[in-house]
Amino acid sequence: MKREKAIVVFSGGQDSTTCLFWARERFEEVEVVTFDYGQKHRLEIQCAKDIAAELGVKHHILDMSLLNQLAPNALTRHDIKIEEGENGELPSTFVPGRNLLFLSFAGVLARQVGAKHIVTGVSETDFSGYPDCRDIFMKSLNVTLNLSMDASFVIDTPLMWLNKAQTWELADQLGALEFVRERTLTCYNGVIADGCGECPACKLRKKGLDEFYLGKSNLEE
Repeated sequence: MKREKAIVVFSGGQDSTTCLFWARERFEEVEVVTFDYGQKHRLEIQCAKDIAAELGVKHHILDMSLLNQLAPNALTRHDIKIEEGENGELPSTFVPGRNLLFLSFAGVLARQVGAKHIVTGVSETDFSGYPDCRDIFMKSLNVTLNLSMDASFVIDTPLMWLNKAQTWELADQLGALEFVRERTLTCYNGVIADGCGECPACKLRKKGLDEFYLGKSNLEE
């Protein structure tokens, strides 16, 4: 695979940045694509730009503002509160069709730049109930992309079966733990690094980091 090229779906967050380091270890050439879908926190896009520039990878930013028009949600609208789902309901941060559209457009871009691999940081272990993060959806979309363009793309999901602690462990194994912790933006309230500490994304991130450090200290004893 070292001779092949990959596109990483990139938000500048913990998961996609870990995937970027993972891809750089495996592929000869890596580019990243960020989608502008009207995020409330424009810092997310700037964060992605800064990381791409620092790591020296080509960065594509695609306008997906139509998604905000079609699917109002807490990530794009100030009048919608960030709420976790109850009784089987999806959280207010779920954006219907987001991964379907993002990966479809990433596939079109991959074809244009000659990349066979599309890397995304979705996880079925820590997926907040999002249906478009499931392994079965990714496999289905992979087949659909290949049929739609008569191509042989591979959608790589290196975090699919990892929880947040294991994702931090992977970043550590890649020599990127401090980089990911200090430079990425996961927080729903737009605070870089360890975040606001209050939103669901920050709580999940911190819980995983604490579990990782606890497990590491136990191994060292």
